[in-house]
Amino acid sequence: MKLAHILPAATLIALPTTGFAQDVKTLPVGTEIGFIFNTFMFLVAGFLVFWMAAGFAMLEAGLVRSKNVAMQLTKNIALFSLAAIAYYLIGYNLMYPGDGWSINGILGAFSTASLEPVGLDGAAPDLTYASVGSDFFFQLMFCATTASIVSGTLAERIKLWPFLFFVIVLTAFIYPIQASWKWGGGFLQEAGFQDFAGSTVVHSVGGWAALAGALILGPRIGKYKDGRTVPFMGSNLPLATLGTFILWLGWFGFNGGSQLYMNTAGNVGDISRIFANTNTAAAGGAVAALILTQLLYKKVDLTMVLNGALAGLVSITAEPLAPTLGAATLIGAVGGVIVVFAVPFLDKLKIDDVVGAIPVHLFAGIWGTLAVVLTNDAANIGTQLYAILVVGAFVFVLSGVIWVVLRAVFGIRVTEEEEVMGLDMAELGMEAYPEFTN
Repeated sequence: MKLAHILPAATLIALPTTGFAQDVKTLPVGTEIGFIFNTFMFLVAGFLVFWMAAGFAMLEAGLVRSKNVAMQLTKNIALFSLAAIAYYLIGYNLMYPGDGWSINGILGAFSTASLEPVGLDGAAPDLTYASVGSDFFFQLMFCATTASIVSGTLAERIKLWPFLFFVIVLTAFIYPIQASWKWGGGFLQEAGFQDFAGSTVVHSVGGWAALAGALILGPRIGKYKDGRTVPFMGSNLPLATLGTFILWLGWFGFNGGSQLYMNTAGNVGDISRIFANTNTAAAGGAVAALILTQLLYKKVDLTMVLNGALAGLVSITAEPLAPTLGAATLIGAVGGVIVVFAVPFLDKLKIDDVVGAIPVHLFAGIWGTLAVVLTNDAANIGTQLYAILVVGAFVFVLSGVIWVVLRAVFGIRVTEEEEVMGLDMAELGMEAYPEFTN
């Protein structure tokens, strides 16, 4: 159906109506249409980004060993649920304080999120934007994504409850505070920092938190032996591939919804451009990893190709609107190259990242943030570097402190016996694949 056929119908919906069970309260026709379309976009984009939670769960479940699959699934559903509550209670208004900054431009408001009244009765919403409920829902998904990044890196040796405690701190405080500096109108926004959908604000934040945790937690038993890296094969590569495609799909909401408006033909055109660039960047990352692993190892490495696609997506997230299709493909391809070289680099440093989240989200996130200057005239390389360093230092140091405190108070690593047994039985008393292990 063409848009010309949709708009008259949408206009009729906005008109006062009779014959329904409830009275229809309307706002001025014309302005209300933009409010409706913006809100609808946030809701659709939001549930696409929510679907990324399933993608992370499937990717991680496929890349860990079978004795740890149930634990990864538990962590993923628990972290999303905790993030939803923590962001509601503290995070949302810390991130979007409006005029209620506790420290102007640096620290937001300590208050609980609230929605408009039912039916907008007595409310005076900003008709140039969208409903508070849709905005909260959409922004929550980004917050939860940050926590999901940490989960995969620390898999197979971290205790459940200390990890979940860190998730609460990350989603209630660490993520919202630094996000307010850019998206809440804070000092990085005033400095001119450009990060369209979060290569730094979301992805590198998860990567910095994961890196701090990996350094303090240490590698898995037997991962590095006699100066060489011992590969631990994932339990289910079809599941990991499914997870990658789910993440690829969800990224259209991640980047497309970050346009923030769908109330004009120009905004709709920009959203379609963002979709196309997001898709081709992922393809560029996958193909680059495909070719490079063939050249380096004489055989294609599927896990590298999967992470190459994800790195392409992370790379384009900082600026998915301005590039041409060709530029977006190249930006994504560089992300894929970064992954192929970064994974063995981390192994040389004996930093054990089970799913490759640090190369994908941190290294490619930094690259994507810097690449903005290639296509966006408003971006300045000095400002981009400044923001990367400020956010990185804040997240890495604070995350490190939290991990050290958790290690001292509760202990964050399972015992050697429990790690060898597998966290499914040691921590949960159940297995994901009992038919194959018993």
